[in-house]
Amino acid sequence: QLVERVSWFPDLGISYFLGLDGISLWLVLLTTFLVPMIVLASWESIRFRVKFFHVCLLTLQTAMLGTFLSFDSILFYVFWELSLIPMCFMVGIWGGPRRIYATIKFFIFTMAGSVFMLLAIIYLMFQTRESLGYFSASLLDFYSLSIPFVGGEFLTPQTLLFFAFCLAFAIKVPLFPFHTWLPDAHVEAPTAGSVILAGVMLKMGTYGFLRFAIPLFPEAAQQWGWVLLVIATIGIIYGALVAMVQPDVKKL
Repeated sequence: QLVERVSWFPDLGISYFLGLDGISLWLVLLTTFLVPMIVLASWESIRFRVKFFHVCLLTLQTAMLGTFLSFDSILFYVFWELSLIPMCFMVGIWGGPRRIYATIKFFIFTMAGSVFMLLAIIYLMFQTRESLGYFSASLLDFYSLSIPFVGGEFLTPQTLLFFAFCLAFAIKVPLFPFHTWLPDAHVEAPTAGSVILAGVMLKMGTYGFLRFAIPLFPEAAQQWGWVLLVIATIGIIYGALVAMVQPDVKKL
């Protein structure tokens, strides 16, 4: 619903393609509900460069909403990466004593994972040209592709693409063992940054699994789902053990 589509790079089949469905609706509402709360929560705590702080906050809101509304994979990637910049400023300028370390770690982790997702998207665009006869970055065209898959083998296109997307999303969630940027970013971020990080940005990773990784590569997701289950179980137990001895409320 509420579809907005404008051709962007027609030769490559890339368009400004936004739309709303049942998956993204609740995340859009969550984002638009939290941001005014964050503005109110920052009323007393942000004492300097107040204008620039709100520029970063609203730019971040734009990027997060764009991520949840994009039905063009390149546009999704642009919004996904755009969210890094204002968040880095928020932690790096208004954060705690170790804010620069936390900012660089957050940026490098997230950026490194996203490179594999970009390569996977480019591969899928070439696949649409082979299968459909034209370049396209539309998620709807991607859903119609039949990606080669061989059960029991790792080095098949569908499995490699599945894990390329999974790496980017696992870092964002973040799943064990890609989680180490999160405690630092949470602790050093201002309160507003912590709220938007936990409240919305981590959901972007789970949304990516639901929108891209699982529906685009169903056989690979079915065969290798046990890997994610094992990692998730480790995360639950390990997280609980760390929480038992953690004196810092933000890290907890």
